Amino acid sequence: MSQTPISIDQYIRTYDQLQEAIAGLSEEQLVWKASEKSWSVTEVLTHLTDHNLVVSFRIREVLAGSEVRLPAFAQDEWVAGQRANGAQAADVLEAFRALLLYNSLLFRRLSPEDWNKSGVNFKGQTVTVEAIAQSFINHVHHHLGQIERVKQAEKSSRESSGAV
Repeated sequence: MSQTPISIDQYIRTYDQLQEAIAGLSEEQLVWKASEKSWSVTEVLTHLTDHNLVVSFRIREVLAGSEVRLPAFAQDEWVAGQRANGAQAADVLEAFRALLLYNSLLFRRLSPEDWNKSGVNFKGQTVTVEAIAQSFINHVHHHLGQIERVKQAEKSSRESSGAV
């Protein structure tokens, strides 16, 4: 196995971290929303799976030598358009896991030169494959915090309504 600039184990571990974050939550807790404009835990998981899809595409575009701008995506519209809150969190996480595993196989094949290949993102910034992959890991960690905040808000809502 070649040395990689990102930790593939850390990348794959994002699945376990998400599983741990939702452990013990009921279906009602997974789909609870603080407001119509906020995301439920299931919607956060869906967003992360969507983001995983987009990142997978971006990495492959860069590796292929494409000179097109790497795509952005309308995260709120994607979540709303696919009625994400109607999904089963376990199904969403399984798709997330499958993409992680597929990408990890690719990562293990990359040379140091491949990791340094770059493209231009939707903001006009030059980004490397390494930066795209590391940014994904950081993005998941950011949303782990969001999941924690949703869980706390749901708990506070239950407590204030006397439903505890």
